[in-house]
Amino acid sequence: MKMSAADQAKRKISGGGPLPPGKCRVCCSCLHRWGAEGSCCCAVCVRDLRVRVRVEDFCCSGGEREREREREREERERERERGTVSKPTPPHLPASPPAQSGPGAAATAAAQHGWILYLIRVAAARSSQCGLCPGRRSDHTPELEPLEVPLDPKVLEGLPQPPTITLQSPKDYIFDPRENIVIHCEAKGKPHPSFSWTRNGTHFDIEKDSKVTMKPNSGTLVIDISGEKAEAYEGTYQCTAHNSHGTAVSNNIVIRQSRSPLWSKEKDKKIVVQLGISLVLQCRPPAGLPPPIIMWMDNNFQRLQLNPRVSQALNGDLYFSNVLLSDTRTDYICYARFPHTQTIQQKQPISVTVLENSPVGERKPAFMMPSGPASTKMVLKGETLELECIAEGLPTPNILWQKDGGELSKTVSFQNFNKTLKISDVTEADGGNYRCIANNNLGSANHIIKVTVKAAPYWISAPRNLILAPNETGILTCRVNGEPKPKISWFVNGVPLENVPEDRRRKVEDDTVILSNVQTGSSAVYQCNASNEFGYVLANAFVNVLAEPPRVLTPSNRIYQVITNNHALLDCASFGSPIPTITWFKDNQISIKNGDAYVLHENGTLEIHVAQPHNSGKYTCIATNNLGRKENHVFLEVKEPTRILKQPEYKVVQRGMKAVFECKVKHDPSLVPTMTWLKDSAALPDDNRFVEGTESLTIKDVVDEDMGTYTCHMNTTLDHDSASAMLTVVEATPTPPIVYERPDPPTDLEMTGQKERSVELTWTPGDEHNSPTQKFIIQYEDNLHRPAVLALNNVGYSDPSQPSRQYRTNPAAPDENPTNVQGEGTEPGNLVISWTQLTGFQSNGPGLVYSVQWRQKDIEEEWSTKTVANVSQFVVSGTPTYVPYEIRVQAINDYGSAPEPELVIGYSGEDVPLTAPDSVQIMVHNSTLAEVHWEPVSTPSVRGKLHGYKVYYHRERGLHDSEEEVQPKQEQFLMFSGNRSEGRLPGLQPYSLYNLYIKVLNSKGEGPASTSKTFETPEGVPGPPSYLKVVDPSLDSLTLEWGPPRDNNGRLAGYTLKYQPVNTTSELGPIKEMTFLPNETTIILNKLNSSMLYKFYLSAKTIKGSGPEVSEEAFTVMDTTHTQAPVVTGKGPTVPPHPTTPITQAPPPTLHKAPPLGPAFGTVNKSVSEEGVVISWEYFGHHKNVYVEYIVENSKEDWKKELVNGSHSHMLKGLKPGSTYRVRVVARDPAVTMVHSTEEVEVTVPAVASRQVDIATQGWFIGLMCAIALLILVLLIVCFIKRNKGGKYPVKEKEDAHQDPEIQPMREDDGTFGEYSDTEDHKPLKGSRTPSNGTVRRDESDDSLVDYGEGGDGQFNEDGSFIGQYSGKKEKDTHEGNESSEAPSPVNAMNSFV
Repeated sequence: MKMSAADQAKRKISGGGPLPPGKCRVCCSCLHRWGAEGSCCCAVCVRDLRVRVRVEDFCCSGGEREREREREREERERERERGTVSKPTPPHLPASPPAQSGPGAAATAAAQHGWILYLIRVAAARSSQCGLCPGRRSDHTPELEPLEVPLDPKVLEGLPQPPTITLQSPKDYIFDPRENIVIHCEAKGKPHPSFSWTRNGTHFDIEKDSKVTMKPNSGTLVIDISGEKAEAYEGTYQCTAHNSHGTAVSNNIVIRQSRSPLWSKEKDKKIVVQLGISLVLQCRPPAGLPPPIIMWMDNNFQRLQLNPRVSQALNGDLYFSNVLLSDTRTDYICYARFPHTQTIQQKQPISVTVLENSPVGERKPAFMMPSGPASTKMVLKGETLELECIAEGLPTPNILWQKDGGELSKTVSFQNFNKTLKISDVTEADGGNYRCIANNNLGSANHIIKVTVKAAPYWISAPRNLILAPNETGILTCRVNGEPKPKISWFVNGVPLENVPEDRRRKVEDDTVILSNVQTGSSAVYQCNASNEFGYVLANAFVNVLAEPPRVLTPSNRIYQVITNNHALLDCASFGSPIPTITWFKDNQISIKNGDAYVLHENGTLEIHVAQPHNSGKYTCIATNNLGRKENHVFLEVKEPTRILKQPEYKVVQRGMKAVFECKVKHDPSLVPTMTWLKDSAALPDDNRFVEGTESLTIKDVVDEDMGTYTCHMNTTLDHDSASAMLTVVEATPTPPIVYERPDPPTDLEMTGQKERSVELTWTPGDEHNSPTQKFIIQYEDNLHRPAVLALNNVGYSDPSQPSRQYRTNPAAPDENPTNVQGEGTEPGNLVISWTQLTGFQSNGPGLVYSVQWRQKDIEEEWSTKTVANVSQFVVSGTPTYVPYEIRVQAINDYGSAPEPELVIGYSGEDVPLTAPDSVQIMVHNSTLAEVHWEPVSTPSVRGKLHGYKVYYHRERGLHDSEEEVQPKQEQFLMFSGNRSEGRLPGLQPYSLYNLYIKVLNSKGEGPASTSKTFETPEGVPGPPSYLKVVDPSLDSLTLEWGPPRDNNGRLAGYTLKYQPVNTTSELGPIKEMTFLPNETTIILNKLNSSMLYKFYLSAKTIKGSGPEVSEEAFTVMDTTHTQAPVVTGKGPTVPPHPTTPITQAPPPTLHKAPPLGPAFGTVNKSVSEEGVVISWEYFGHHKNVYVEYIVENSKEDWKKELVNGSHSHMLKGLKPGSTYRVRVVARDPAVTMVHSTEEVEVTVPAVASRQVDIATQGWFIGLMCAIALLILVLLIVCFIKRNKGGKYPVKEKEDAHQDPEIQPMREDDGTFGEYSDTEDHKPLKGSRTPSNGTVRRDESDDSLVDYGEGGDGQFNEDGSFIGQYSGKKEKDTHEGNESSEAPSPVNAMNSFV
């Protein structure tokens, strides 16, 4: 059965099959069912798909065609009113795609491969006459088929294609004069098209205009308008794309410049109104392109508050339903913002004054706009309808809206306090009479607005590209609508159809072009232009005549995955001209036909209604036309569905407890599942209390916020399943301690699904008793299948459940053989074969025995066999020693044998090795390492598994020892695993004689020893001297004694002694070195410093070098007479006297640092200062920790101490005045137990602090004295002036006579000089400025010391005259200048509101 192009196109988009019967209503009234294949117009059904192919034009009479068109128009109108989708999904297809991996649906394939539907091709009818339309020939009867061409460049390569416009600028293009004009025009085609432009209907030669450029490989124009008048480029532009196969044209693009004209000059407008009257403030902004956005604001750029009483109309005017006194203001300003240029224009402010001398009283509503009882409004379909009613009245009226004869649209919205009704995307159904009603408590008013909906042309079905094979027939349809009805004009390659040469194969009937018997080379681009008074629509559609062999576009070996019981779609997208025929095969042999299981769609897609596992396999599609054949292979995998076996359960949990939701899932093992938990359909809170397990969700420490619905979603790549449960959180109530017990036994144990070798069990878990069940254990008898189930929790196992009913399977031969088969000899001459026996369940029947078989490996002999029962081992005797055997054990019962057993290699028993290693050789590398080599024994002589070789060796004696001094031998050995022939012996003692031999080792034991070999090690460095000690110390000498090394490791060559002094800060002095003969073991070191610590290092040496050192420390004797130094109070340090008897101390041998040999401290001094008590001392020791300790006299408290390392004096601060302290200096060393201390010193802190405050040194006192001195100086100056005034010294006359500018008085306010005036004259000074109020104020006597003291400019001239401005008291100007009140600068506040 042939499908229509539209139907096939629909199928390619949705991935479905053909439409069901009973849905066709196209061929006038002559068809209401599917016709037979090959019939005339009855072969197709395109009505329900809204593809307006006028099939009835070719098979029905003219009257029938017109009636059918009228019926279609009426039905479209009804569908728009109902809001019906123009392309409904066929009833038998699901609303959403099935669960399928890969582009199983054709829509997915189309999206992924970017295919485009090039359009409907028409083939000649198979029958010569339309059977349902008598008298009509079938020459024009179309057989419609779709053809899709991929956009893949590899496929398009070599395929010619006429131009197609892919991008163009909008029809109305308003440009910003500050930016370049860019007019887009992009097209594709093969070969790539060239571009040209027209402007205002004539050719636009861009080569002659340097400001205009065209982008490479594009038709896009870029016009540089910088420095040019932008108006010069306004006009109507149209782009043309041309190649050798046709010409495509763009829309007419009207280019206009955006404009923001200035507001016309206006006089300031002042409005005076009475209280309560209505008022309109007109804005009347300049007409801009596009129109401006209007706002009312004040001088401060604050937006005026709008309300039901005060509102802004759509034209920008400001309406007052009634005015209030608060409406009085002088700055009602209308602003116009032009969005394209981002400029703002301002109207002159309007002043409104509201008077209340004759207020207007209350009144019923009346409309301010629109005027009259009725008005009209025309709106275009698809645009936005805005109706406005503004009423005046007192009180302020309310506005309501109604539609006469119907309800308001569901998309209606109300704005501006219900004064504006707005409907977006207007349809014909929005036409009618709209009534706005204004009412208040005094009455109401009505106004009717009659809305008429017109329509610019719009597409019902635009013409689509056609790809035809030679000699085929095709049609182009241009179905449009509009109000008034649009006029349709056809063009070919941009030329009106009436102006092109006549072609008898082309026929035009209003909105349809019929192309019959097309030929190669007749490709062209057709344009359909539909226009009316409100606009136009233009569409390009090419007709491409191609002859191409088939190509399969679906990738080969693609794998499709679906879930069982879902439908599967296998793609076979193809391309060819003529359209290829698609056939399918399964597993390369089964031809697939249309039937219950399979559906073959015309687009090549194979659909399986209900996929089952047996549908999995390899599928082959073959595309064939008269030019060739192409095949492709795809694979289908049918997967098990994902199911939740155990759903989460409703939980009631106390606050602070734990909640656990289980979600056990079964899914196809080849799919990777992902479990996601949701709370109230959202993601879980980001809280570590929520723990997601593999099949569970645990919520710890539950809180009230955790209450809600929890859902587990199990997702795979193909499907998903989900289940939910509620969690209720309750108050924690005191409860008795939780008792944990064993779980109750499971109940309702049932046996289902019995098969030959399996059975299914189901049961109901028992009470867990507060301890979750960990697992279930199934118990059953081997032969009598009557299972029971136990539950296990943390406490223990439950009792077994009641057993299920008995089920016995039929006996059979064993399915498996014993496991863990091994062969290993325990004694020489035997082979023990062992295995793990089968259980009764594994035996599959009675009479179980084991057939034990063995034979020696690599020897041609028959198998030895022994049948045994109820044992797990068998011993073979009389075997050769340690030879390999092939072993197998097979299970047999009364019903047959198990499968062929696996072969196992075992070995007979071992014996001790027979021979010893030979050719033993020794290589000595150095004094401590030797290498031994030997000849390995033969494999047969090992007589077992070779473990390795053991090298035994021992030291006979040192080479410097006599044979009588031989020490007891301590034998050692080293094990070398494996079949080795050499090894190394480390850790040998130098200059020694060694003996060694070698044995071979197997699992049974050691073989005989090889011939003993001796070897000598060379000399090495000696060990350390056995001891080093210091004896008989004196003031300037020390005696050292030492012993020879315990290990000479060769012939001793002597000793090396190094020593150096160490001062009290542990710094080391220069090293001195001495050497001694081997027989020297003592030395006296003279000329040493007294009371000095020395460090000694001693080592022995051979010809190989010196060995490790031993070290020691010791002091020379201190020159003193007492062990405790006397304390001299208040004096400096003194040299300690020499002792009468030398005192020496040798450090213990284990320590490397000696304590001091004599008193560690000398004289201790004390002094009291303002800051504290200073203690100083002499110290001769080397102890690390020295402290000053002190305690209050007769106190029982502990001594307080302060660490003073590296110092010989210390200050004690914070002592209590009037108290006496005992102070001492102590030296401690953690390495020894001895403590050195000075005698205690008594220190008395004075009761009254000795520091007296010297007032003469205090800053405040000095400042006070300076102020007093300055005051005295001022008094002296004043007295001097008083004595010289009053005519005694005519200063004024003298100065007037000289007029010396240098002695002119200086003005205080401007720094210029004026004249003196007599202090008794209260006139203002000449040349000086009076205060701003024009008065001179004198509140106190001229002789006020304050007045003179504040005058800082007075000075004496050479003649003794006092020169300075001498006038009344300098007054303080209390009048500060008026601050300028600067108006705020204007702010572009419009952008914040728009």
